[in-house]
Order: sequence, then C-alpha cells, then structure tokens
Amino acid sequence: MQISFSELECANKKRVTRRDRFLAELDALTPWPSLMAAIEPYYPKGEGRGRSPMGLGRLLRMYIVQNCFGLSDEGIEDALYDSQAIRRFVGIDLGREDAPDATRLLRFRHWLEARPLTETIFNAINAHRAERGLFLRQGTVIDAPLIAAPPSTQNRTGERDQEMHQSKKDNQWHFGMKAPMGVDAHRGLTHTVIGTAGNVSDIRQANALLQGDETVVFGDAGYTGVEKRAESQGVPVTWHVARRPGKRRALAQDTEGKLAARLEQKKARIRAKVEHPFHVVKNLFKHKKTRYKGLAKNTAQLMTLFGFANLLLARRCLSAINAQGAS
Repeated sequence: MQISFSELECANKKRVTRRDRFLAELDALTPWPSLMAAIEPYYPKGEGRGRSPMGLGRLLRMYIVQNCFGLSDEGIEDALYDSQAIRRFVGIDLGREDAPDATRLLRFRHWLEARPLTETIFNAINAHRAERGLFLRQGTVIDAPLIAAPPSTQNRTGERDQEMHQSKKDNQWHFGMKAPMGVDAHRGLTHTVIGTAGNVSDIRQANALLQGDETVVFGDAGYTGVEKRAESQGVPVTWHVARRPGKRRALAQDTEGKLAARLEQKKARIRAKVEHPFHVVKNLFKHKKTRYKGLAKNTAQLMTLFGFANLLLARRCLSAINAQGAS
C-alpha cells in the first residue's frame, strides 16, 4: 500500500519522542482481540437513518488515548491533527481522510457508559493478565482515595455537582468522590473499583472490595473495627488494619512495643502497593479531578483508567518474572 507524505515524513524522523515510545508500548501491551471480542457484539451495525457508525477499533483507540492523556473530546480531536504519533496509534492518515470529530467520540463514550462497557473493558484486561498468572488471590489491599470535583458554582445551574459531597481528611475538607479499590497484595494490580460520594465511609465498602478467595486483607486506620461489622461475620479472612497514629505513638519502648512498631512498618509496606495504580491514574494519566458530572460517568471512566493502569504495572511484573526465570 502506498504511504502518504505525512507518514513518510514521520518515518524518516531521527528522534523517537516519549509519546512515540509510550503509545508503541501501550499498543503492544493492550489485548486488542480480547477487548474487541468483549464489546463488539453490542456495537451498532449501521441500520436505520443517520451517519453509519465508525469502525469500532478506531473509536476504541481514540477513547483510550483520550483517557491516557487526560484530554477532552475536543482536545483529542485537535491532538489527532497535531500529533503524528496519536494518528498512527488510532490509525488515521490525514492524506486520505479526516480525523473523527469530537461528536463521534462523545456518542461512543455515552454508548460505553450506558451498557456499562467500561467495566467490561476493565474485566477483559484483568482476565488477560490473570491468564498470565499476574493475579494471586490470597491477599488484598483496600483503600478509598479521594478524587476532587470542581467546587465552583459558576455554571449554567449555579450549583455544584449534587452527587459529590464533602469529606474530611487530615483535618481538611475535600469536595468530590471516592474510588474504593481492591488491589492484589502481591502484584499491586487493581481487581475491584467502586465509585461513591465523598461522604461515604470507607468501612462500608470494605467487603465489596474483596474477590472472594482472600485469606488476608490489609487496610489503613480508616477500616478500624471492620471485623466487627455484620457484613464481615462469616467472611473467612484475617483483617490486618493499621493502628491509629495516636496508638502507634503510644507504643511502649520495650521489646514488645518495638516488635509491634516493626509489624506496623511491614503492614505499611504491603499497604503501599495500593498507591501504585492510583499514582499511574493521577500522575501519568493526569486524572486529578473528576471530568464529568455525576457518579455514574466518573465511575465508568475510572474503570477504563485503572484497567490501563494495570497494563502498565503488569509490564513491570512480567519483567520481574522474566528476570527471576533467567537467573
């Protein structure tokens, strides 16, 4: 097939940018056949009036790039014209066709949210990783990080998002939602994500974050007393919940107190793995605030974000496994 001048110019450039490397790696890591097989049965086939639907593969790739770079619908449309790396990832050649507009992506995103198919994408990615032995179900780390929402009332309705709420943390009030999540205690990969309002207590979602095969669960001091709750009775797990800071400072300096402090440090190292996927979502994918209105849309986006965070984190796990096998 004859290539266009824009593709030839990109192929001849000497320097490979970080965006080029990131998208090439993302393309190689993503289980495209599994994702397509999971959502293609629901995709419209172009019957009836209106524009015929665009190819599912292109819109899915466009949606993924949008989330991985933290772009709006209009922002990813502009990026397709500005970046050859993004065009190559999506599969667009401007020498032969126009880039998909923001409206097409908006409708595709609403279609994913209505099914909900972003959860299907999340589960398909995790199933693909599980086939490679990257999910070990013996232990789970749970946490409920806060995600800020715009507090401004300078909008059409003159009010803040009614599904978001205030939450107090470290003597400061935050407005937004929480993302209760369960993470594999061995690999640090997210297996469960839930979206709740900011004022929902962490401990109320604890049992919903379990896979069902765990023997141990780790949580911070916000989960103190979880083993006494009615929904925890009969659940065959051992809860390792951190001591509250005041109780840690009050530990005696004798041998028993020092052993208890050392145990708290070891539990903290395990709990730290819950921060790894959230670090990717917050700092690499630039998702520091909610983008949409309402819990349903933002939770649907979190499913996609944490699914692809698992892909990037699993790369490190596979490298470690390969290194152990070579040694």
